[in-house]
Amino acid sequence: MKIRDKKKTWSKFTVLSVSTALFTAGFPFTAAAGDTWPFAGDQAQGANQPSVHGYTSGHIADWSPERDPYAEMLRSHVPLQRRIAPLASTQANPNLDPNVQMTNVSGDYGNAFIENAPYTNKFAQYHFNFWQYVDYWSPWHGTATAYTPPEYYDELAQKDWQQKWFEFGMLNIPNPTYTDAAHKNGVMALAGIFFSNNDRGQQTYKQMIVKDKKGNYPVAEKLIEMAKYFGYDGYFINQEEQNPNVATEDIPDYVGFMKALQDGGLYVQWYDSLNTATGSNTFARTFNDNNISFLYDKATGKQVSQSFFFDYGMGNTQINSAASYLNNLNGQYGTDFDLNDVGFAGLEAGRDRFKSVNGTALKNKLDASGVPRLSLATLGADFVHAGLDEDMNLSWPVRHRAENDYQWMTALREQLWWSGPNVDPANTAVSRTNTVADVYADNRYWPGISSVIAERSVVGGANFYTDFNTGHGLSYYRDGAVSNPAEWSNMSLQDVPVTWQWWQDTAGSRLAVDFDYGPEYDLGDSGRQAYEQIGAYNGGSSLVVSGKLDAETFLRLYKTELSVNANSKLSIAFNKPDTDSSSMQIGLIFADRPGEVAKVPVPNSGEATGGWSTAELDLGAYAGRSIAAFGLVFAPGDEAANAYQMNIGEIRIHDGSAVRPAAPKGLEIEEAFAGTGEMNIRWNMNDNYGTVKQYNVYVNDTFVGGKYDEVFYIKNLPALSGTIKVVPVGADGLEGEAAVLPFDLTKTVSDVQVESTEDGKLTVRWTNPSEPAGNLKINVESVHWTTSKKPVKENKVVSASATSVTFDKMPVNGDEFVVTIAPKRADAVAVSGTFIDKVAEPYAEDWYWEGDTLHLPMPETRDWRYLYVYENGVLHSFPTTYGVGNKDRIIRGRSTKASLEFASTAENVYVALEDYAGNRSEPVVLRGDDQ
Repeated sequence: MKIRDKKKTWSKFTVLSVSTALFTAGFPFTAAAGDTWPFAGDQAQGANQPSVHGYTSGHIADWSPERDPYAEMLRSHVPLQRRIAPLASTQANPNLDPNVQMTNVSGDYGNAFIENAPYTNKFAQYHFNFWQYVDYWSPWHGTATAYTPPEYYDELAQKDWQQKWFEFGMLNIPNPTYTDAAHKNGVMALAGIFFSNNDRGQQTYKQMIVKDKKGNYPVAEKLIEMAKYFGYDGYFINQEEQNPNVATEDIPDYVGFMKALQDGGLYVQWYDSLNTATGSNTFARTFNDNNISFLYDKATGKQVSQSFFFDYGMGNTQINSAASYLNNLNGQYGTDFDLNDVGFAGLEAGRDRFKSVNGTALKNKLDASGVPRLSLATLGADFVHAGLDEDMNLSWPVRHRAENDYQWMTALREQLWWSGPNVDPANTAVSRTNTVADVYADNRYWPGISSVIAERSVVGGANFYTDFNTGHGLSYYRDGAVSNPAEWSNMSLQDVPVTWQWWQDTAGSRLAVDFDYGPEYDLGDSGRQAYEQIGAYNGGSSLVVSGKLDAETFLRLYKTELSVNANSKLSIAFNKPDTDSSSMQIGLIFADRPGEVAKVPVPNSGEATGGWSTAELDLGAYAGRSIAAFGLVFAPGDEAANAYQMNIGEIRIHDGSAVRPAAPKGLEIEEAFAGTGEMNIRWNMNDNYGTVKQYNVYVNDTFVGGKYDEVFYIKNLPALSGTIKVVPVGADGLEGEAAVLPFDLTKTVSDVQVESTEDGKLTVRWTNPSEPAGNLKINVESVHWTTSKKPVKENKVVSASATSVTFDKMPVNGDEFVVTIAPKRADAVAVSGTFIDKVAEPYAEDWYWEGDTLHLPMPETRDWRYLYVYENGVLHSFPTTYGVGNKDRIIRGRSTKASLEFASTAENVYVALEDYAGNRSEPVVLRGDDQ
């Protein structure tokens, strides 16, 4: 019998609970990967830079974008693009089944525990470049709970992954720029939900599947709302709790929770980790009666998830069993489940990497002709970047993967994983000897994803363009000249990747192919690449082909379904350093004659260009036909070119139907943080992605970033005065008309200082400009308020000569604010901060006694750090995750689930919370009299 005692406190209180936490995915075979760390120096997180965080179940139930830090800056607006129909004759391996799908559960930029920014001024991050082999992508990492002090990620936390004394949550939403890139390529982006014994501290599935009085699942309803708001497509759910296991009586509600997600129109992939008969953390590696209810509810005839990610040991025996089970299910219940749609056999990429065990695991999932018998899934394929230091047998504090000089290794390692051992999807035979040891890889065992997954493409219609941008650069180029010399990362700016890296048809020597990031890029000392580094035409990189050209070579670039009419043209920007007798042609493969290559010459392509040259080629002769693939043909001429080089900066196929986009309306500065050189701007976005593909942002004609969005954060203003331009990019790759907004932060107030004091006063001080700018309006407003009953929104108007103002009755609970000072005749400036924190909210959850067993739900207040439990005045001790010893308190994110339920015979029991600022709350009596 449950006995609910009356709560006793020494003071009345009201709790408004919102907090946030995050997700790290993990599996029974945990992929080893490099750690993450805050960037330093000029690349350190900006004072107001948006970053991705995550959520506990309780915080999801109370979610709203207004109270979620940076929510508006973390959205993806790029719609999921349609992929073209498969055409076996243009596949690198025509025998592969295009119905075999691929899930990639992987890290994004590779720096995610703290400060996982959508875009920033850091080149050496991970930029996934093989979307053509993937159908579903979900992030795999952890990010600290929102409001976790960055100093918690100290030296010990970076050195030892078991010493991270802060909270990760059960939900990890995708980085929005990765969702942008995924959607551009027809790939669904899934958020990750994860429960385990160690990685999520006190969090448990029970908090997620709660029902309200109407029988609805409030967390599921909010997960649907969040997916729609942030722009991702569904969830990858990994349930791995044990000791205690999932209670069997909870499984119907778990199934009901999953159905609610289905009713919301989301794609849900379930990790096969639960035996429904026992509730145990068990990996069947096939379909059976003890897991099928998480795919299909036989009693109601409703689908529960879209697919299963099966654990890594799945081989032929289990595949046979799964196929047989589905056949029987379809026959008995009238369903039409296809194993390729609902079954994904797992591979442990991050742990097994290029080892023979991984090659063998893949073979065990193939039929006699080398085609997978069901769809595939990998965990941790970002090891090509994240695991570099480990593969070099180097440990903390070595961080080569975060250094520009080692990115050539990351690039080649990624190509070896996806394109295969020869970096050629048309030749995936493993090597007899390891020829890639210089990048700490091995090409003797792993045949590459391209050996088993048919390439996909979204390149259809009448217009297509690429600048060969991989999503980062050491500079940003416009029309072949450096617009901004700063390095950058932004997956929103990644072009649709080249379909084949690198499929070449030739009877002669293979050419070297690379992305040219300019003179500052390190090519390594292996001699694999040796070319004059030119840089990009537009963006961060161009395509460079170099080496010995001794026979005609067809470099296939893109799989397409492009319609050609009388007005169709192909424009190409190229840069050739030296003159020789070679020639370059466009190679076109048409759907009606896929065995032939039609060649369109590029005039004067053997001559040195002296910079970038452009040519526009007429395709009207092919009107009425469909381009199924295209690439570049290089021919040596009278004699071999021993040191051939050609850079390709841009290719556009267009027919004049793409409308030049109009300038966006409503351009305004939302906040100008003059003191830190940051700025947030906003405009009215054209919601027709067919018309506008992205917006480019310039300050004084210096490129500062871009995204398909309606808001943008500028981390480093090139100047404090000048002109902001926001320019739409059309479907043919050309910029449209610019929205223009002048600004001048040199003639407005400066040196803004804000002081929040314990008596509830907020004093704002500033220095006026030399020329009076009229009366000033000072506004103070809460942002993402989390502990106040309602947000602060107050303003005062003072004279032009005033240099300070004080607001009374302000919060003293650590909530965030933005103060804006707007002179009548000058630009407004803003400064952000937090109110002084002198209050810790008392414990306010629905605790109860069951005999002498105390049930103590996890606190949901924003900034709690410790929960102290006193028994007759003595602190109770609790076990920690990873078995690192008992502590005399419950520690947020690090005490075990056992902390939520324990026996006590003490006469007097009370609890108190401590927040991040060290404040102690009023005690809450759980048993006995006031202390």
